[in-house]
Amino acid sequence: MLLEESVRERYSNGAREREAALCCPVDYDRKLLELLPQEIIAKDYGCGDPSRYVREGDIVLDLGSGGGKICYMAAQLAGPQGRVIGVDMNDEMLALARKYQEEMAEKLGGDLVRFHKGYIQDLALNVDEMEHYLREHPVSDAASLTALKSWQALQRRDRPMIADQSVDLVISNCVLNLVSDDEKTQLVKEIFRVLKPGGRLAISDIVADEPVPGHLKKDPTLWSGCISGAFEEREFPRAFEAAGFGSVCLDRWDTEPWQVIEGIEFRAVTLVAFKAYGKECLDRGHAVIYRGPYIEVRDEEGHIFPRGERIAVCERTYRTLTEGPCRSHFIGITPKILAEPLAWCAPPGTRRPASETKGGRQIVDCGGGACC
Repeated sequence: MLLEESVRERYSNGAREREAALCCPVDYDRKLLELLPQEIIAKDYGCGDPSRYVREGDIVLDLGSGGGKICYMAAQLAGPQGRVIGVDMNDEMLALARKYQEEMAEKLGGDLVRFHKGYIQDLALNVDEMEHYLREHPVSDAASLTALKSWQALQRRDRPMIADQSVDLVISNCVLNLVSDDEKTQLVKEIFRVLKPGGRLAISDIVADEPVPGHLKKDPTLWSGCISGAFEEREFPRAFEAAGFGSVCLDRWDTEPWQVIEGIEFRAVTLVAFKAYGKECLDRGHAVIYRGPYIEVRDEEGHIFPRGERIAVCERTYRTLTEGPCRSHFIGITPKILAEPLAWCAPPGTRRPASETKGGRQIVDCGGGACC
């Protein structure tokens, strides 16, 4: 509770007066900043720019949306068919973001952005609604506490703040490190829950190159400053793999650490990942070719992709590899006529003869990768 209170107090102060120590230098798209009020720009705190991963028409969820800067940037990229939802627990930051909603709706050509008060590790619980409930039903004894817990359970089940499989892209900018260590696993599971099949995430955060010792984790200043609550760098992608994400990739990595404390380097990174299209494996004749540069690669499910070979994959794996963050590394080949679905996958590494895919549609997404 002490660490949580230190975060609340520090970001409340940051909403009133700019605090330079809360942010890393970030090169944002200046065109997207032109529409934003200067107050929001000045009082924004982050370590990356996850808005650059937004696609037109996306429903975007920003975890720890603060003063709304990334939300208003994302809304410009998602366009009139998209929508952006910001979630934050700090009243002062929410007030700053909401202060300019009407003005930004006029500039954006529509009311495309909404802000909710909530815990990013519990995205089903709407804290605005819970506080309204508490004003009418204050907790004063064991019975009223039990009633609150029952209300929370019903609210999560019947009126979740963020529904299951309702979001195309989850973004966050230097916020996951503010969640307590014992709730980080639940946080990642919540991100997986709210994403649609085929959904993506782009998380800019601080990681540590070594485990952070306990005495640093107990320091309220270091914790609220996005330092001592950081994931260890090797555990950051593993947390998302364990939750079921595929195509997990450290897309950006600052070569220079943001801070060095007791020899531990803390640096900004951006992780991207993809939520697969369910678990059903239907072989309909698809193939992919791994471009290289390595002799072969292997995915989380054990598929093996030798360089330059047409490898048989199920429809689900095909879509993951050709639509996810790693799509620039694969050439996708759809057969001219889709076969009747077979409810099993070919053994990993099975070659797909060219005769089976000849004349089909090819997806070649260079994406500006190193091998292009």
